[in-house]
Amino acid sequence: MTQPPHDEPTASSPEELRAQVERARAELGETVQALTAKAEEKAAEVKAQTAAKAGELKEQATLKAAELKARAADVAHQAQDRLPEPVRDKAAQAAGQARAKAAEVGQLWEEKAPEPVREKTARGAQLARDNRKVLVAAACVAVVLWLACRRRKG
Repeated sequence: MTQPPHDEPTASSPEELRAQVERARAELGETVQALTAKAEEKAAEVKAQTAAKAGELKEQATLKAAELKARAADVAHQAQDRLPEPVRDKAAQAAGQARAKAAEVGQLWEEKAPEPVREKTARGAQLARDNRKVLVAAACVAVVLWLACRRRKG
């Protein structure tokens, strides 16, 4: 058997022993409840901090994306401004031809492609339309790089 606590007298009868056990159980239950409440409070605090940090990071990512998008558009405009007039004319002519060919291919595609494949390509096309400025900027950068490499070789 274990030694009784020094501040509590030992029980002299079974009833007193039962009463001591019940008091100890009640105290233990209260302690468990207090610890549970404290843990739940801490968990709620951590959850709130995590949500705040996630919101902050999302906001930072949105701002950074907008900044990068603006930079890409600026670079595209600078690249367009630096292109010589004949190159711009040829690019516009090529773009017109590409649009016409794309329309022709699109019509053929609508006639021949299976439905699930058409749906996936439609989603991809919508994504491209939603990000048109970024794609145009990337295309302009690619043209400028191609022209620079071509000049170095020539």
